[in-house]
Amino acid sequence: MIILRGKVVSGFGNFSYWIEKLQKYYRKKTEMSLYPGTLNIELDKPYDLPTNCIRLEKVEYGGTVSVSIQPCTILNRPAFILRTDKNASGKGDHPRTIIEVATDVRLRDVYNLMDGDIVEVTINN
Repeated sequence: MIILRGKVVSGFGNFSYWIEKLQKYYRKKTEMSLYPGTLNIELDKPYDLPTNCIRLEKVEYGGTVSVSIQPCTILNRPAFILRTDKNASGKGDHPRTIIEVATDVRLRDVYNLMDGDIVEVTINN
């Protein structure tokens, strides 16, 4: 088991658009209807998703961006870390110290999270 601990930070809102637009693809990959948006968490050190995680390939939906999807839990809730290939390579909008967590609810609202709050994300190996 891996526990990632970091602070909540604001994002750009890019995943909110794409999760909503590609909801049927994400549902197929995760077996969950994801809330259109992610919770961004800044870690002390970079985190690389494993190479064997779930993938939404750009050719599957006719797009230009592929995404790695890693199952996890946050606040005892099933969730997924989403990371674009560009962010994974260090050439995207976020450094590898930022993880974006998606689940079925808006985590900020349900758990009253604000920028600066410390949260833990658990990954079962």
